[in-house]
Amino acid sequence: MFTIEHDFDATVITLVDEGSPHLEEDVTIQSFEECVTIEQFDPRRDEVVKIVMSMAQVRELAAALNLPEGVYRLSQKR
Repeated sequence: MFTIEHDFDATVITLVDEGSPHLEEDVTIQSFEECVTIEQFDPRRDEVVKIVMSMAQVRELAAALNLPEGVYRLSQKR
């Protein structure tokens, strides 16, 4: 399950793990104009872990999800 909310400066997506008995913590993704942040609570450290990705990294991640194993470089549109 997931939710999508549109805030003033970001779009917030929350992914909820509804899987098997060993469930992971919710993942919150916030998309800003200049970057995307991914946050998840880590119960072992008792803190929220945050990853910040540039928009270029997000585009490469999206492309990588649909490609076979290998090394790639996205070309910029002209």
